[in-house]
Amino acid sequence: EQRNSRLAVMAQRGQERRAEETEEQRNSRLAVMAQRGQERRAEETEEQRNSRLAVMAQRGQERRAEETEEQRNSRLAVMLQNARECRLNLIFGSYYFCFVQFSLLPMPKRKRGITGDAASRREAIRKRERRVVETSEERSRRLSTMAQRGQDRRAEETEEQRNSRLSVMGQRSQQRRAEETEEQRNTRLVIMAQRGQERRAEGTNEQRNSRLSAMKQHARERRLNVIEGQNHQIQTFYTARTVLN
Repeated sequence: EQRNSRLAVMAQRGQERRAEETEEQRNSRLAVMAQRGQERRAEETEEQRNSRLAVMAQRGQERRAEETEEQRNSRLAVMLQNARECRLNLIFGSYYFCFVQFSLLPMPKRKRGITGDAASRREAIRKRERRVVETSEERSRRLSTMAQRGQDRRAEETEEQRNSRLSVMGQRSQQRRAEETEEQRNTRLVIMAQRGQERRAEGTNEQRNSRLSAMKQHARERRLNVIEGQNHQIQTFYTARTVLN
């Protein structure tokens, strides 16, 4: 009885905390929970996995035996909606993966050795641990090496590969901006403005003139594109009116 009372109090406190948390705090909590679950599943043995699945199945059967007809219908409706969303996401993800894999990116190199989700998770955990304990000099050396490799790859890529890479980067940037909150957006804009001020403060007169010339050229191109688009709309309108007459 005392154990049930303690669990009830803990559940009540958890509900109160979740009711007061913001959307950002909720997303952070769920991300931490998902990360911990992935780490536990990556480290568990086959016997532990089977035991966990058996316990989950037993709890599911107990809940379904106790639920009412209304709760059952609500659960099935939610499951149907989730399955529909999963199918749509799977279809969209498959099309997008095929498009990127076969149209934009070059064929990936074959990886040797142990591969798979568990190995990838363990490798990601090791990398994070190494970055936590690395010194400032080691971090600078690692970033310098990464930058050098990126420059080498960009120097060797073709025009088509470059356009493909920029297209993928633009797509990812749009997705990140669509998912970010108002606070994250303001932080990003402040950082961008700070970096721009630092670059302008460090630049010479020649660099400043070159930057202003490039900005002027871009503005001229944008105006030409707007004018061309307006002319196309006007031409389309008159063509359609001529056809209707």
